[in-house]
Amino acid sequence: YFRTDEDEPIGALLLEQCRVEREDDQVFSIVFLDEAERKYLFECDSQEQCVEWIDAVVKASYEFMRKNLIYYRTEIHRLTGKDPLEQYGISDETRFQVNSGLPPAAT
Repeated sequence: YFRTDEDEPIGALLLEQCRVEREDDQVFSIVFLDEAERKYLFECDSQEQCVEWIDAVVKASYEFMRKNLIYYRTEIHRLTGKDPLEQYGISDETRFQVNSGLPPAAT
């Protein structure tokens, strides 16, 4: 990220455990859950660009991707009766577990 009217970046944000909110037509903010008193504001060139940035930031997090993987894993299992992660030997890893009762992989 940059300071207003500066060309050199002053830092980078790890987009985990944060809340992204629309502030105005062309402005959005990021607030980290463990640093709620600090708000990062980002200004876009248009309302459409602002919507695109918000969507991209939300989808960039590991947690978003993990939830999608779990959702699609569950759907594939429901439709086929097979765990798609089993062939990679990672179906028992905690990070890929779902609370909705997907049976453990056959050993």
